[in-house]
Amino acid sequence: MRSINVLARIIKVRRLVNRIKPDIINAHFISTNGFLGVTSGFRPLVLTAWGSDILLLPKQNLYWRSLVKYALKRADPVTCDSEVLKRRLVGLGVDPTKIRIIYHGTDTQKFKPQSGKEFRARLGLQGVPLVISTRKLRPIYNVEMLVRAVPLILERIPQASFIIAGDGEQMEHLEKLTASLGASKNVRFVGWISQDELPGCLASADIYVSTSFSDSTSLSLQEAMACELAPVVTDLPANREWVKDGENGFIVPIDNPQALAEKIIYLIENKEIRQRFSKESRKIIKGRAEYDKEMRKVEKLYEEIVGEQKPSKKKFRA
Repeated sequence: MRSINVLARIIKVRRLVNRIKPDIINAHFISTNGFLGVTSGFRPLVLTAWGSDILLLPKQNLYWRSLVKYALKRADPVTCDSEVLKRRLVGLGVDPTKIRIIYHGTDTQKFKPQSGKEFRARLGLQGVPLVISTRKLRPIYNVEMLVRAVPLILERIPQASFIIAGDGEQMEHLEKLTASLGASKNVRFVGWISQDELPGCLASADIYVSTSFSDSTSLSLQEAMACELAPVVTDLPANREWVKDGENGFIVPIDNPQALAEKIIYLIENKEIRQRFSKESRKIIKGRAEYDKEMRKVEKLYEEIVGEQKPSKKKFRA
């Protein structure tokens, strides 16, 4: 952020806070909005880390690190959505007792096992093994790893098909790469999918894949697990909090198309294992990341903080 832009944003936020007169501010994404929340001068202030604002914080960039540490030092509680993110926050100087792990949560009444026939029919993919990725098409999510695994899978299972949902600056590159690998017939780039369509899109598939280089708790992974898809994800600490290798999914090395292909082939060829992973995955989401339960945690946190400032019977919704 340029200094002139930062100053303008600080002034804008302060004016907004003075006009609204909130009971509490919760600033999401610490390296930008968190800093603006702190400089507003308003308390109480909750900061929420999203993942990349902390996990991808460059050690060599003293400006960004000092900005984030400044914000964290002046926050009241800090919330995050994974143990790995909590550890990184502690490494930045946050008192562990100030950190609450609260997940974004998944609505398991919306994201649930259901018939995906309509979505399959729209794409002409009835009766074939179907693999899906719903990550954005950006370098950090490394969807190229999945694209490069596709020809290896087709050698064994020629009828296998793949849905790549999501938009991003790598769309054209990935489409060209798919064509160069001779896999265009089996791969459908469907672009951004609305929240209304996403549950049906996910439910149409058999296997969910995330090939990210970096992640905190992935909401797209939770949504797929809630829809009873068997997950295959890259070996990241946050992914290991949700996917137990060989128990409810598979963990594969980062940027290793061969390993990814082998696990996808195994799940396609072993329906009973795939279904067991699927059932277990939904059970995990219902037990640990139900949207309403997580939002009640947020509500309780807000009430605790405001209650320390002044008596209040006001209810808050995230």
